[in-house]
Amino acid sequence: MTYDNKNHKENLDLNSFFQEYILSLLKQTMETLMKEELTNVLNYEKYSPEGHGTGNSRNGYYSRNYETKYGTIEGIKIPRDRNNEFEQQLIPPYARRDDWLETMIIRMYASGASTREIAGIIEKLYGNSYSAATVSNITDVALEEIEQWHNRTLKKRYSVIYIDALHIKLRRDTVSSDAVYFILGVDEDGYREVLDFFIGVNESAYVWEDNLRLLKNRGVNEVLLFVMDGLNGLDDAVHRVYPKADIQRCIVHKVRNSIRSVRKKDINEFTADLKVVYESPNYDQCKVALDDFSTKWSKSYKRLVESWLNDEDLFTYYKYPVSIRKSIYTTNWIERFNKEVRRLIKTKDSLPTEDACSKLVYYKVISYNESWSSKKLRGFSSSYDSLQDMFTERYS
Repeated sequence: MTYDNKNHKENLDLNSFFQEYILSLLKQTMETLMKEELTNVLNYEKYSPEGHGTGNSRNGYYSRNYETKYGTIEGIKIPRDRNNEFEQQLIPPYARRDDWLETMIIRMYASGASTREIAGIIEKLYGNSYSAATVSNITDVALEEIEQWHNRTLKKRYSVIYIDALHIKLRRDTVSSDAVYFILGVDEDGYREVLDFFIGVNESAYVWEDNLRLLKNRGVNEVLLFVMDGLNGLDDAVHRVYPKADIQRCIVHKVRNSIRSVRKKDINEFTADLKVVYESPNYDQCKVALDDFSTKWSKSYKRLVESWLNDEDLFTYYKYPVSIRKSIYTTNWIERFNKEVRRLIKTKDSLPTEDACSKLVYYKVISYNESWSSKKLRGFSSSYDSLQDMFTERYS
């Protein structure tokens, strides 16, 4: 035996020793705790004369194997009483394992692993026979949570709501491209959260309108600003539900769409001139820069320049405090979130069902909401008073 092989064998033996030691210690501790539980129920110690005439006594034990993340505890002794009044609280009734495995399955699924891949990993690591269907059933605990989450009551006020959709491959009768609609909000204190998501066949203003009405029914009554892309009819759909809200068309989307119509040799100069427009320090200077931009480029790209001149929703952000303008003139923030969801879904050629898609998206949403719950979006603290004045003026 070589030195490396001998060293490897010694490490394995050492790991095995520690595993057995930990399992033995766990078994001893759990059995002691359950004995103490029974003593508390009976109100007397084992062999104590105080137990005579009480009408109940210890009645041996039954054995159960119990899986833990350290391995399987063989033959753990669970005590019982003669009157069957004792219900130990340490191990849930009929449980054969603690919830570490279910938790691990859900985390792997949330990270993009398929049910078949997860079943294979568990089989290799722990020797348990888990089918893909079993893993799917475990992750189905999320479906009831998702339903409750979709119907939870929301806050009354949101300073900004971002709306955007991404497209995924979903198997229905055939594999098709469906849309996942995301609604992300920044509340009046500056905290972000995903308010809701929906899965639809195609992105359309009518579907957005239905979703926004559901949002309003759940308590969102006052919104200052909606940030969105240029989907046809979307601004009208928003105003039918929230007539007092402003609309900000995403500048970055607009720039990207404009570049598609610009000759390659002009792109750098064209985008540089546009940047002067939308990064102007105030609206008056923005108008001056826009006029200069129009004078320079109208001859070459007349329709394109007119689309910038005639869309006032592109410059709504100038009505808002300087500290939050860079956060609200683009949907980049929600797009970064969408990119993470897309990266997660990209690990699968297509999703088998709408429920599978919902579970995957939901786990990602919950993770982000927990992360964002303690972090204010930059600039919103210093603009709080100004935004409160806008709420009062608009919704009083």
